[in-house]
Amino acid sequence: MNEEKNMNLEETELKMMKAIENLEAKYINIRAGRANPSMLNGIMVEFYGVPTPISSVANITVPEARQLFIKPFDRSTLKNIEHAIQEANLGINPTNNGEMIILTIPALTEATRRDYVKQAKALSEEAKVALRNIRQDANNEIKKSELPEDEEKLQLADIQELINKYNKIVDEKQKEKEAELMQV
Repeated sequence: MNEEKNMNLEETELKMMKAIENLEAKYINIRAGRANPSMLNGIMVEFYGVPTPISSVANITVPEARQLFIKPFDRSTLKNIEHAIQEANLGINPTNNGEMIILTIPALTEATRRDYVKQAKALSEEAKVALRNIRQDANNEIKKSELPEDEEKLQLADIQELINKYNKIVDEKQKEKEAELMQV
């Protein structure tokens, strides 16, 4: 019975960790006015007729805080890379110098920063909802398992401790992201 308790708790904690990882992955897509190669994740380039991730067809470097250089392994893909970036609607105009694509990240306005903070808060709230759903599922499993009442209460308390811990992590991550976004 104790093993079953640990399995349920470990499984629930794993799901909660994945919710935090998901939040972090979504936070990466909110740019803070600094160049970051990850802002190009998800952009697919037409490479010999096959949609290919941009990182697979080019070397992406950050020479300055607000610039990205995208140097393709094959120069013939320059136009396709440029087109894919324009289609991605990043709000950044690529410059093609014949050898590489240069992306200059514009400075964020105060209003844009506030909008990004709102997005970060919304993502944090989504993560908290996911955590609550995970807790609800775990609680339902515990109640279905026909444990003695005192054991059931102990397990429910353990799950509540987990949710408190992970909600605190979400709050910390949100504060970090807000500080990063509001930094000029």
